[in-house]
Amino acid sequence: MPENLPIPAVFDVQADNRPDHTAIIYLGTRYSYQKVKTLSAAFAAALKENGLKPGQRVIIYVPNSIQWVVAWLGILKAGGVCVPITPIYTPKDITYIANDSAAEAIVCADTNFGYVQKVLPLTGLKQVVITKMAELLPAWKRLYGFVFNIIPKGKIALKENTYTMGKMLADYAGKTVTLLKPCKSGDIAEILYTGGTTKHPKGVPITHDLFLISADEQIRVSDPLFPVQDNVIMGSAPLFHVLGQTCGLSALFVGGTLILQPKVNLDATFESIRRFRARTMIGVPTLYRMILEHDRLNQYDMSSVDFWFSAGDVLPVEVGKRWREKFGKPIYQGYGATETCGGVAMCPTDIENPPKSIGQIVKSKSVRIVDTATLAPVAQGKTGELLVSSEPMVTRYINKPEETASAFIELNGRKWYRTADVVYMDEDGNLYFTDRTVDTIKHKGYRVSASEIEAVLQGHNAVVASCVVGVPDEKTGERIKAFVVLKEDIKGITSYELIKWCRKSLPSYKIPQYIEFRDMLPKSKVGKLLRREVRDEERRMKAQ
Repeated sequence: MPENLPIPAVFDVQADNRPDHTAIIYLGTRYSYQKVKTLSAAFAAALKENGLKPGQRVIIYVPNSIQWVVAWLGILKAGGVCVPITPIYTPKDITYIANDSAAEAIVCADTNFGYVQKVLPLTGLKQVVITKMAELLPAWKRLYGFVFNIIPKGKIALKENTYTMGKMLADYAGKTVTLLKPCKSGDIAEILYTGGTTKHPKGVPITHDLFLISADEQIRVSDPLFPVQDNVIMGSAPLFHVLGQTCGLSALFVGGTLILQPKVNLDATFESIRRFRARTMIGVPTLYRMILEHDRLNQYDMSSVDFWFSAGDVLPVEVGKRWREKFGKPIYQGYGATETCGGVAMCPTDIENPPKSIGQIVKSKSVRIVDTATLAPVAQGKTGELLVSSEPMVTRYINKPEETASAFIELNGRKWYRTADVVYMDEDGNLYFTDRTVDTIKHKGYRVSASEIEAVLQGHNAVVASCVVGVPDEKTGERIKAFVVLKEDIKGITSYELIKWCRKSLPSYKIPQYIEFRDMLPKSKVGKLLRREVRDEERRMKAQ
């Protein structure tokens, strides 16, 4: 991969070298490197013509699609900063992120336009670009989707400073982009929002060079299995997430191919793997379990995949064992975080990795395993909190000085990120995950803030206190359970009503699956909620 170039320039090198090679496959349609380069250049030219300034933040509020990639590359080519978010965010989430990131523009799907309209008066968003999920597909596919009503549609209103991506691309087709201020490898490319222990998501600024280093390391893990330029990746991870970015978009910088679907559909995934002879599959442990339990699994040929990759949570041993028995190939694990721009540890593909190992440390990262309280190094084989450092690296959260100070620390003149994950390392350098030191819930690969859900519950006029914890679950990693104390004079409140209340403010993956009512919750002498006591109690009950 070329050095000292920004992300769009590295992509353009591949586009010039392999113009006719397939870069993206979206809903069965192939898009060549030259086509993606042309589309992203036109989008960049349109954005600049409409006033995009260098460093301006633009939210991408679109499902996995060719439009997502065109928007991402186009914003970067125009010198902007991308702010990708999940397409299932509610107006409350969009309002917070738009204001926190100081975004002035948003690219949204037509199905999300109603939410965007609601937040415009509450944010600094001045421009809206709308895309229809089928608008870059061939005409016959669009017609087929219309006739059989199989493409989701949303109502839009083209007002001042509201545009459609299709018209922008048509109007600026063939235009070249001359940046007023060329983006450099050390400039911020994007801001990814991550959950955690705080009430609101935290913005993580990722630079061009950090992203490219991490993406290159990820894509080359499979080198012993096949050449990187021959890789065809079934991208089942969302592109707004660091997993989908470093494991999926990475294909575009080495001449490989990325298969995208707007949402996970297992039959469509299996058929895409068979039809396009995918070499790599990306997924969280939950997805692999769902595949094993799918009724029609045996109807599809997925023998082309050599690199099955799992991250986002620890893969249960029994899932890995069943997978090897079924397909004769292992699932390789990796470990990383948004703050480290993905991979910290990866399982090598040229050795037999030990059960439960989450990999060996990649070359660009340095780690320490320390005592959580003293930050002193622990002996080899002993558990401790994992610290990660690299050059370049993320060193802060956007607009979060207190969280920055606690998460990014300096030891012996070097900056380290505190992962808050408890691990140990064996004598061969294999890393093993054992626990989390903070109140973060890992549900279906997402990091979910317990305090955010508690704040929503406590916004209900019947609730006086709440505690949210993760309950271990084989299928999802952890299920979200809430413990609620109601006001004394309140009667007749059910768990169904509180879950319905949460749906008004939280995306689906953050909604509690269980709610238990209690008379009181454990607290420390200074009144701090003791989530760990509740969590430990739940785990003891589950073990019985």
